[in-house]
Amino acid sequence: MVEIGKYKIQHDIDGCIGCGACAAISNNWKMVDIKGEEKAKEVKIEFDDSELENNKEAAESCPVEVIHIIEKNTGKKIV
Repeated sequence: MVEIGKYKIQHDIDGCIGCGACAAISNNWKMVDIKGEEKAKEVKIEFDDSELENNKEAAESCPVEVIHIIEKNTGKKIV
């Protein structure tokens, strides 16, 4: 199995309120229509250290805290 990245995103899309804060901060997030509602959707689920800070800022900007970043090897929750 090829490792894609050191970190992964856990995103509760049902809890997303569609404010777009994450998409405004990071190009790894885009706004999409899901069943008639505007929601944030990650472009890549897994990434490495070079993209950590950008994704961390996006996760921390979420007012409903539905974006989490997990270190894959340890399961440690970064955000």
